[in-house]
Amino acid sequence: MDTVTKAERTRQYIIEQAAHLFNQRGYAGTSLQDIMAATGLTKGGIYGHFESKEEIAIAAFEYASGHILQLLAQTINGHVTAIAKLEALLEFYKKYIITPPITGGCPILNTSVEADDTNPLLRASVVKVLHKMQRSLENIVQLGIQNGELKATTNPEQFAILFITMIEGGVMVSKAYGKPHYLHTVIRQLRQMISEMKS
Repeated sequence: MDTVTKAERTRQYIIEQAAHLFNQRGYAGTSLQDIMAATGLTKGGIYGHFESKEEIAIAAFEYASGHILQLLAQTINGHVTAIAKLEALLEFYKKYIITPPITGGCPILNTSVEADDTNPLLRASVVKVLHKMQRSLENIVQLGIQNGELKATTNPEQFAILFITMIEGGVMVSKAYGKPHYLHTVIRQLRQMISEMKS
């Protein structure tokens, strides 16, 4: 039995449509009129579910980033060993730059760049997602150390920070140039790092 109300369905529909708009045009570049056009709803129809454009943006980012985190979790959980999990993540990002799961590219990168100095609430949402990604990577490395796959001297936090910043930087530069070569170079370097971490 479907227990989702019409109001909840409408709210979710607004979030999903807005997620694509914000990810393509940014927070400043997306107007309420854009959201109205994408959803077919009136101003009152939208503000009946949200108090502000900022609230829509945060909900839209949480939806988009949640989708990415879910895909990353599926990628990781499909493998047993730490090395296999890390390799699967690299392959995920290799495809990610060619066919991004969300229209407009990486919502985490896009939102972090725009919200850095202009929207503290949106920035806080980005930091929360980045923290989840970092913890997940740290756990994988810790697993590798415990299983004897990785050297005991490996620093999980340091590797996780390098992985995230290198990948996100590679995605950004590849997007700017319109060429995956830059991210692929980063991925090769990360593979080398992982190889050197092996016990």
